Amino acid sequence: MTSIERTAYPRFRRLITAHELHLFFAPTREEAAWAAERMDSDGRQLALLLALKSYQRMGRFPKSDEYPAMVVDFVRRTVELPEGTLPLYETGRTAERQRAEVRQRVGTKYRQSQARQIAEAAIRKEAVSKNRPADLINIALEKVVAAGLELPAFSTFDTMASTTRTEVNTSIYCGIHDRMSLAEQAGMLRLLDERDSDGTTRFNRLKQTAQGPSWSHFKRLFTHMEWLDELGDTAVWVDGVAAPKVTDFAGEADAADASELRDYATMKRIALLACLAHKARTRVRDDLATMFCERVAMKIKKAKEELEEIRLAEREIVEALIGNYRTVLKNLDDGGPAQEALAKAAAMTAEAVKALDALDEAAPVEEVARRLGGEVSPAVLALAKAQLVQAGGLGAVTKAVEVFGGFAGQYERIEKVAAHHGNFWEVLLYGQLGRDRSVMFDLAEKLEFTTTSEDGRVLAALAHAMRHESARGEYISALGEHGKQIDISFATQNWRKAVLDKTRPGRFARKHFEAMVFTHLAEELRTGDVAVVSSEEYADWSEQLLAWEDIQEKLADYLVEVGLCEEGEASAFDAGSFRRQLEDKLRGAAAAADAGYPDNEGLVIAPETGIPSLKPHRSEGQRPSAKRLEQEVKARMPERTLMGIVARTAYWVEWWRRFGPPSGNDPRLKDPFGRYVLTTFVKGTNMGPYEAVRHIPGVSGHELSYVANRHFSIALLNEAVADLVNVHARLDISQAWGDGTAVAADGTHMDTYLNNLLAETSVRYGKAGGIAYHHISDTYIALFTHFIPCGVWEAVYIIEGLLKNTSEVKPTTVHADTQGQSVPVFALAHLLGFDLMPRIRNWKGLTFYRPSKQSSYVHIDSLFGEPGRHVIDFDLIESQFRHLMKVAVSVREGAISSSTLLKRLRSGSHKNSTYTAFREVGRVICTVQLLRYLTDAPLRRRVTAATNKVESFNRFSQWVGFGNQGVLADNDPIEQEKAMKFNALLTNAVIFHNALDIAEIVRQLLEEGWEIDPEDLAHISPYLTEHIKRFGEYSTHELGIQPGPYDPKLDVDFTQLRDRDLRAEGFGTAA
Repeated sequence: MTSIERTAYPRFRRLITAHELHLFFAPTREEAAWAAERMDSDGRQLALLLALKSYQRMGRFPKSDEYPAMVVDFVRRTVELPEGTLPLYETGRTAERQRAEVRQRVGTKYRQSQARQIAEAAIRKEAVSKNRPADLINIALEKVVAAGLELPAFSTFDTMASTTRTEVNTSIYCGIHDRMSLAEQAGMLRLLDERDSDGTTRFNRLKQTAQGPSWSHFKRLFTHMEWLDELGDTAVWVDGVAAPKVTDFAGEADAADASELRDYATMKRIALLACLAHKARTRVRDDLATMFCERVAMKIKKAKEELEEIRLAEREIVEALIGNYRTVLKNLDDGGPAQEALAKAAAMTAEAVKALDALDEAAPVEEVARRLGGEVSPAVLALAKAQLVQAGGLGAVTKAVEVFGGFAGQYERIEKVAAHHGNFWEVLLYGQLGRDRSVMFDLAEKLEFTTTSEDGRVLAALAHAMRHESARGEYISALGEHGKQIDISFATQNWRKAVLDKTRPGRFARKHFEAMVFTHLAEELRTGDVAVVSSEEYADWSEQLLAWEDIQEKLADYLVEVGLCEEGEASAFDAGSFRRQLEDKLRGAAAAADAGYPDNEGLVIAPETGIPSLKPHRSEGQRPSAKRLEQEVKARMPERTLMGIVARTAYWVEWWRRFGPPSGNDPRLKDPFGRYVLTTFVKGTNMGPYEAVRHIPGVSGHELSYVANRHFSIALLNEAVADLVNVHARLDISQAWGDGTAVAADGTHMDTYLNNLLAETSVRYGKAGGIAYHHISDTYIALFTHFIPCGVWEAVYIIEGLLKNTSEVKPTTVHADTQGQSVPVFALAHLLGFDLMPRIRNWKGLTFYRPSKQSSYVHIDSLFGEPGRHVIDFDLIESQFRHLMKVAVSVREGAISSSTLLKRLRSGSHKNSTYTAFREVGRVICTVQLLRYLTDAPLRRRVTAATNKVESFNRFSQWVGFGNQGVLADNDPIEQEKAMKFNALLTNAVIFHNALDIAEIVRQLLEEGWEIDPEDLAHISPYLTEHIKRFGEYSTHELGIQPGPYDPKLDVDFTQLRDRDLRAEGFGTAA
């Protein structure tokens, strides 16, 4: 059975705030009069009003024992019924008649048969792709409510979801089972019994994650892929099964151990294992491609480091080469052994020639015999000796070169010096590849690559290299299978210089050719120009886009939703409209900036360079009244424990009910509330289960670890985080800090163990690990959190966090640090209706683009560089309108993730028409935003305040996650992501609880006669820590204390803040 609390089925919450009572359960005078006309007693009138208000709120009639006492008392007092009046609920036909009157008043229909049919059809349709009963029930609820029908009882939905899901899943299990051969089925079952040398079952191999990108791990991962492929063609097994369903089934198998799976029915057991095997085969291909790219990047880095070392040692090498050259010259110069040998050989040759003078090919035999005397002539012997002497002289030169390391060694040193002079690291790369070569060729043979465009030059070159894998000579033929020259025009000039040798036309330098191919293969995998078949991350992303026919159905609503056009204009909005809109936006921004420049005291543009500079804004600091209020609030904050905060927020918000086993059923734990709260506390602080039990009595590390692994998933943690975001947004005090329309995104470095693919050395932070990437609302709460590799440009995750945010807070303005300056990200943000405005610092390397070649400006023209340059290609934008819409709508609909798309839209995507289109749109939006930033001082202060806020959150969340010195003690990327989600959940719980405590203190101050200015309150951050106990013995007694209801209302008028720029400066910081 599914718990009602885990669904959206309308019910009375355990805690109902005073605000909610007034908003949802206060009868109007008209409603009170309507009830009084129909009932002959106070008790019946009260019962009818309760039924009416509950039906309006929930779309159903609660049972008599469901009504909370506080709701009954509130309704009674609102309509001024006598103290002690109790509701008298009717039964039988009278009750049905009253319900009919309520339905008539509300305007709904009582058609239970139709409601059940709609619900069952919705569940059956969605059960093909969704697995959680709560999700199926919620979808059915939406359909029934949309039809204007009264909701059936929850038990009806629950039974229907359980039964229908079982039927659909059984059908899927059967299909997977039947598509497998008997041998493959037996192979799946053996995984649960056969054991490896370490004593674990081979089933655990399916859960294996990639380790760090070392050579041995690369080789081991390749062997793992071969083992997985031997299990069978899993793509055939899961053919026709929805991808989310495969993921859910695989997740259920992954969360179980071998003993648990043995208890499953055979068909289900095989199907779940098959799905897990399929996901493992997909993941290993992603991991291998990632590891290949990282290995190539490491080797390129080492080649460049070697080049730097050569530059440092260049003087020594040059001096050595000069010395070597001097020795060779001495051997060749007058008086040297080579010259002496040559002179001696010349004299001897002259004597021999003289003796043989006048003899030629036509000389008679008799004459030859007479001249030579019938024997070998001394002249011939002299000629042979001369040749030996000459060879000896040349040998002296050769011997001198050999002393210096041989010709190959000298050439190598000369290449190194040449590399320095031309930044020619390419010729050094092959020497770095070393033993990776064989694994890379194996990878190229086992992975199936495909091009995502019509340009297949890199894959053709790869095939050519594979045909000559066994070659050991310095050169290979440049001709392909059909005698046609292999096209390497995709390579840079340096690579072509390394690969081609003018003295050997039609030949490639084998080693450099191989290094060039692997380098460009890695780059095209990163940009998406080459895809890996049967992978996810490296799949052909263009195939994930929705068909244009589907786009057309959604386009009109989409254009209005994201603000590209007004309602009623969508049908006429086309490529030309989009072009004109962007042109007007750019022209308008440039004209406004030009006109306002004389009065813009904060901006100076250097006329020679066109580089702008902004005068720093000097904050006036915190007002005395604000400082006094902040000090008073901090002094009055009640002492709290992290454990108590987690327990109280769990009781109030019920976020703990989001969690449960992967099957979607209710947990079978003895005390799920206690276990989930403890697990959130332990994982959110990063202590770890086994360290935590040393400080928490009555619980074992195994219990906490089991619950964390089996009952908490990334999706469920996201939902719990969203629950806290929603209740925080309903607090009046949150209005002091913002209205939820803006969000700031930024990352902070996290130390991790290094034996995984996410742990890279960050260029930004200068050390290895990963990045916790947060989206922080202007109300201080975290909307979404990612854990991302250091090697990924952070900007690609800006949009993803907004799209995956499932809370009711939907920001439209996005601020970021300088990492957010990415042209494709600007484009996608605009197409999705987001206003991306990052903080901008380094203006020297930024480019401003003109609307046309003829565009010029009086005051700001130097910003755009030379006249006629840096011009937007609006023709390209107009021609690519359909494709831009196809990509944007596909991202919005979830067909492809924005991070996957933006990872592929890189500056190296030369073959990618999508990149060029996004680049041009991004240039327009980027230029507009740069001009706005230069001309709008209040905007700059808002951006700075927002980015300061997310930096404060980073410090605060790290204060909360104090365990293990902040190091993430897991190499599994999924567990690392979960660790960030746990921390965000716990941090949000503390923020919400701090906000409640601040509001309570403000209420106390108001009662004491304080005048609270909302401007002063806006300066108090909820990132307060001094009153919270983090260390010591963690008592679990607070888990059993039921807190009273909290009050979200605060008698402070915050409306004046909405029209001011008060939140742009002076925010308090904590931690």
